[in-house]
Amino acid sequence: MAYLLQHRTRKTVSTGNWYPLGASVQADGVNFAIYSQYASEVFLLLFDDPGADPTDIIKLEPRTRYIWHSFVRGLKPGQLYGYKIRGEYNPARGMRFNENKLLIDPYAKALTGKFRNADNLLLAYEVQSFEKDRSLDSRDNTAVVPKCVVMDDRFDWHGDAPPNIAWEKLVIYEIHLKGFTAHPSSGVKHPGTYLGFIEKIPYLRELGVNAVEFLPLHEIYVEDFLTNKGLTNYWGYNTIGFFTPESSYSTARFPGCQVAEFKTLVRELHAAGMEVILDVVYNHSAEGSELGPTLCFRGIDNPTYYLLTGPTNDPYRYYMNYSGCGNTLNLANPHVIRFVMDSLRYWTEIMHVDGFRFDLASVLGREENAYRKSASFFDAISQDPVLSRVKLIAEPWDLGTYQVGNFPVDWSEWNGRFRDTVRRFGKGDAAQIQDLGRRLTGSADLYQDDGRSAYNSINFITCHDGFTLNDLVSYNDKHNEANLEHNTDGSNDNNSWNCGVEGETGDVAIRSLRKQLVKNYMCILLLSMGTPMMLGGDEFMRTQRGNNNAYCQDNEISWFDWDAVHKNADILEFSRTAIAFAKKFTVLQQRKFFQGKDLDDDSVPDISWFDAALDSPRWLEPEARLLCYRLDGGEEHSDLGIYYLFIILNADFNPCRIAIPPLRDGMRWRRVMDTSLPSGDDFRDAGTEVVLDPPDAYVVNPRSTVLLLGR
Repeated sequence: MAYLLQHRTRKTVSTGNWYPLGASVQADGVNFAIYSQYASEVFLLLFDDPGADPTDIIKLEPRTRYIWHSFVRGLKPGQLYGYKIRGEYNPARGMRFNENKLLIDPYAKALTGKFRNADNLLLAYEVQSFEKDRSLDSRDNTAVVPKCVVMDDRFDWHGDAPPNIAWEKLVIYEIHLKGFTAHPSSGVKHPGTYLGFIEKIPYLRELGVNAVEFLPLHEIYVEDFLTNKGLTNYWGYNTIGFFTPESSYSTARFPGCQVAEFKTLVRELHAAGMEVILDVVYNHSAEGSELGPTLCFRGIDNPTYYLLTGPTNDPYRYYMNYSGCGNTLNLANPHVIRFVMDSLRYWTEIMHVDGFRFDLASVLGREENAYRKSASFFDAISQDPVLSRVKLIAEPWDLGTYQVGNFPVDWSEWNGRFRDTVRRFGKGDAAQIQDLGRRLTGSADLYQDDGRSAYNSINFITCHDGFTLNDLVSYNDKHNEANLEHNTDGSNDNNSWNCGVEGETGDVAIRSLRKQLVKNYMCILLLSMGTPMMLGGDEFMRTQRGNNNAYCQDNEISWFDWDAVHKNADILEFSRTAIAFAKKFTVLQQRKFFQGKDLDDDSVPDISWFDAALDSPRWLEPEARLLCYRLDGGEEHSDLGIYYLFIILNADFNPCRIAIPPLRDGMRWRRVMDTSLPSGDDFRDAGTEVVLDPPDAYVVNPRSTVLLLGR
């Protein structure tokens, strides 16, 4: 790059406005505004081509509330730009300004592409010297940094409106956007993209899910230590652009096309009756530790954006690392809170997203090194007229704290206790039924004391992080060798069982048992009180070959193999039927927790628990692996009328004769579902249920789940 960093332009430049932040298109030009409390000079660089020298360098003179701003007449959407900032370089004081580094705008709405991993982006990944960050890196990186794209917000939404699905009716499908269609077997026109995903929406509608929770879709930076191994950050928990859709999931037809293509995806999902939930990462940025690259925040205002720490002689040199990714964003700072709130509102109001799942959300509630339910960020969300109305989901833990059940009343939470208890019970561990009873009924022990309801519990058995459902019943141990970390990464505590053989097998009996266990897990997930979330692909037994940490596998280990949809069509059909059943019977969609009381004067409690002989369950017996319960459907406001559900969960390796409670005169128990039966008979369609004969008993097979309908 052969240019001096000094003001040079023939464009008409005026003071402009300090608000809004970012690049704002106006009738006769573009307003630029960027926050930096400690900078001495801020330069806006304009480009005609992402790889060329800047055409203009504009020094932003005025500063209002620490915001540097100028209006440039004549610019239009599509203009490429970036920033260079002068200031003190003193790591001990937290100052890391470096005018040699082109910086992306924190409020940029699109980037021209990916960062190219090259030496002059790095600080010390390749150097085994932890003193490297004391010296200013004078290498210029302008050529390898993607450029920001000026965007306007116009889009034909075709009258789009949010589905506004009630929590208790939600069935969430967690999925990686690229992995859904990247495999050649997907057969889509644009594999691995926003537009490619649209082609598979009919599959999701037929499955019956009504909310898609995407793994991160904000622009990410791919760490160099992964690319050096031939791997990549596939999951995307390494955000660098908090307003920008991931560019690699676009068709790349022109710079910024990812914005319109993302909006098109949202519009089509809404048209199909599905909500869009984004997995978002506001706990850290992609710049890593003090040895990481300077891409954005570090070079703009390091002490503002990050939580800093260090010894007496270097009090602000290092980064607090609650995220495990090298740094932690400083949500105690008003500007950073405003930045995150602006980002969330942008995705809600401009991109029409319906909700957010917050990665390592307890980090966002840390103040003075401790988690606080009343932290400033949570307060800001709760009073915001836009964000207080969207769906908010917390991953309620981080590296140092586990806060399941301890988020504000307007948040739902991933319920890790549901996952762990159901897994232990499902594989036959003893002494699980007492805690299982709590999980089946919405985890009232976690959520009932502060106005929350069962749907505040996001129930899940599998998610992107860990085994798939198929692998949960196929592997005793993780098999992460492909990650090139000698199988040391990923959790060793999986509560899995391989049914007698590790991995794939041709043994018909073992394969049949595995399918039976998968159906058991699917039933428990969908019949429990709370909001169910299923991992994409579990409905047809997608495998990751035993890899329980496939974060770096952008290949067939992680991608959907659509041939398996046909191979395991029986499990897919079972899943569809189970989802449809759970959506039809509103007793399975409770807002209020069950109380064990007669709420409708029919002499039947809303929930009743039994053992095999219709006595009270042996809650504390160490070897108990059987649990039965009856739900009172009450008087439905539909054609269902009065009904009861009787559910038998048998995780024992022995069959058992179950006494069935009597019904009112004229009513009969009918078998709806038995996971031990062959496909086609395992889950009966409405009107084809099998009447019990004799009516007062049922022999439940080993390791199976039974659902009876009393009408």
